Amino acid sequence: MKTFHTIAELRAALKHDRLQDKRIAFVPTMGNLHDGHMELVRRARQEGDIVVASIFVNPMQFSANEDLERYPRTLSEDQALLEHNTCDYLFAPSALEMYPDGKRSQTQIEVTGLSDILCGASRPGHFVGVATVVTKLFNIVMPDCAIFGNKDYQQLKVIEDMARDLSSNVEIIGVNIARSESGLALSSRNGYLSEQERAQAPMIYQTLIWAKQQLLEGRASYSDICEQAQQKLEAEGFKRDYFEIRAQHNLLPPSEKETQLVILVAAYLGKARLIDNVTVELS
Repeated sequence: MKTFHTIAELRAALKHDRLQDKRIAFVPTMGNLHDGHMELVRRARQEGDIVVASIFVNPMQFSANEDLERYPRTLSEDQALLEHNTCDYLFAPSALEMYPDGKRSQTQIEVTGLSDILCGASRPGHFVGVATVVTKLFNIVMPDCAIFGNKDYQQLKVIEDMARDLSSNVEIIGVNIARSESGLALSSRNGYLSEQERAQAPMIYQTLIWAKQQLLEGRASYSDICEQAQQKLEAEGFKRDYFEIRAQHNLLPPSEKETQLVILVAAYLGKARLIDNVTVELS
């Protein structure tokens, strides 16, 4: 695996591959990699001849009171993991390489509406940062396809809409959530959990499964299911952010006729903000 820290170096390497008509699959990450990321890399290997991963802790998607400075940075360990999983190129730029002032771009991309709900309501400006940096990375890598995890369901929808609206030639591929044996969704932020909190954390997935069963059996209204789920999590020590049932295709509150639903949750446990989701298909 080759590691590049500048845009020019990566572009030069990829130009040679494109001349050989190789299909390029791209996995953008913020590093501190785990097996959930490796699932994305393995899918990329199935989709492309050349696998490119990026590691960039994007300052644009962190607000002033969030964990930018303490977000774990583990480049050497990440490089070893990527190489073991047959990644071809790693792009690991500095903030100055990506943004002239080291913090943000004067040109910003916003997927209106979708960026302001759920996690967007809790983290104003977050999805502008996501959409802007992913657009930049697409312009740098120029991949044929890009692989994202379904754990960040809203992020995936933002990127899908962005790619469609900007007539991007990149195929967006979502990959199922990787989970530990306990059901907890794998996440870099799980590292913030204490031993006791790690034992509590799987309750977030268990509550999603409970809510899914309520939907499938038609036992209660959507609002009642969500409120009961919030209460279950709070009883287990979680601090509520949101627990919502939405339409899969646009994340809006579903009509009574909507059959393709997604249940989404964000909750705080200690220092960690955990997100998760499950999809539901009603008959």
